[in-house]
Amino acid sequence: MNWLLVVVGAMVGAPARYLTDRAVQAKHDTVFPWGTFAVNVSGCAVLGLIGGAAAEGAVSAHVQLLLGTGFCGALTTYSTFSYETLRLTENRARFYAVANVVGSLTAGLGAAFTGTALAQALWG
Repeated sequence: MNWLLVVVGAMVGAPARYLTDRAVQAKHDTVFPWGTFAVNVSGCAVLGLIGGAAAEGAVSAHVQLLLGTGFCGALTTYSTFSYETLRLTENRARFYAVANVVGSLTAGLGAAFTGTALAQALWG
C-alpha cells in the first residue's frame, strides 16, 4: 500500500515538474536554469511544510509518503540541477554556474525552513 502512495504522488509530481520547468524557462531568455530552480525551491517549501506538519502531528505517514516522497521526490531534481550547473561551467558561464549553486542552496534551504515554520505556526 505504501508504495502505491509514492507512485501516485510521483505520477502528479513528474508532469508538474516538466510543465512548470518549461513554462518558467520559456519566460526567461537566459542561460540560467530558472525552471529547475523554481521546481526545486517550491519542492523544498512543500517538503518543509509536510515535514513540519508531520512533526506537529497534523499529517499522517500516508500523507508524507504521497506528498513528501512521491510528489516532492518527482517534482524536485538534483540530477538536472547538477547537469545544468556542469553545462554552464563547460559553456564558460561560470558566474551563472556559481549563482545556480549558491542560489539553489540558499533559496532551497530558506524555502524548507519557511515551510517548516509555517507548519509550526498553523499546527503548533
